[in-house]
Amino acid sequence: QVQLVESGGGLVQPGGSLRLSCAASGSIFSINDMGWYRQAPGKQRELVATITSGGSTNYEDSVKGRFTISRDNAKKTVYLQMNSLKPEDTAVYYCNAELLSILTGLVPLHYWGQGTQVTVSS
Repeated sequence: QVQLVESGGGLVQPGGSLRLSCAASGSIFSINDMGWYRQAPGKQRELVATITSGGSTNYEDSVKGRFTISRDNAKKTVYLQMNSLKPEDTAVYYCNAELLSILTGLVPLHYWGQGTQVTVSS
């Protein structure tokens, strides 16, 4: 079994910061890309940031310069440092990882975390 478990969400005032973490566990052979997505009420899930196994990153335009994605391959963990938060960043944030597991014959599959709520409000 493979699991992605997120942590670090919460309530923060505009201009504040939060750091999200997502740890992968289970029968994992290797992890390719990891990323963060978010879904606000009444909206579709959207990409926030991704990072390859080699450390190359990609960001959605509205978070560039404010959010930083990073990963610790040894810990099978991806992070999202969010600074200068705005009310429009309010959403459920989901972790995603493309990984290979012996349980699925080493076929690359995408897995999702359960989501963590981020609320930016005064």
